[in-house]
Amino acid sequence: MTQNDGELDSLVRKRIRALRVAQGWSLEELATRANVSQSTLSRIENGQRRLALDQLVTLARALDTSLDQLVENASDDVITSPMIDAAHGMMRWPVKGDPGMSVVRQRMTEPPPDNPSRMRAHPGREWLVVLSGTAILMLGHRRFRVETNQAAEFPTMLPHAIGAEGGPCEILGIFDRDARRGHQRDGGSKGVGDDFEPGGPCS
Repeated sequence: MTQNDGELDSLVRKRIRALRVAQGWSLEELATRANVSQSTLSRIENGQRRLALDQLVTLARALDTSLDQLVENASDDVITSPMIDAAHGMMRWPVKGDPGMSVVRQRMTEPPPDNPSRMRAHPGREWLVVLSGTAILMLGHRRFRVETNQAAEFPTMLPHAIGAEGGPCEILGIFDRDARRGHQRDGGSKGVGDDFEPGGPCS
């Protein structure tokens, strides 16, 4: 076993214990849920028993996580720098845990469009938080005011658009895979004051 393998082995054991403690479970309770003996679980956590794949799968399921998450090595690329799209006043970060997700920061100065034809609809879900200022979210026939530090989550199959009210606002948006694809398809037709644009040059 290499040094890196040994470090990962130790990390997995610590992760099992940390997840158990976070759930408020005793060794006995997790052992019962995972259908292993309490002594076996104790030796796994303490490094006195070899980690077997079948037991890791069972423990991951009992801890309500996946095997990939249980054994992933998260020591690299903890800090991610944004990609900047100065033309649209946006920064974008990839979400490593789910490559289909996008995080976009955008400064908006224009109100949302008055013309409903400029609102868009596409599969997926979006989540946004207003970092500063006041944003207006148009969602179907409804109009929502989203203040600083407030958040909104909405299904994107409803026609929607986002803009500023009473001056510039900054928004952080998160898009799932389907929502991002919808923006990428429509990116070329977007106007100022419409919804986010993760499908622009910064994607």
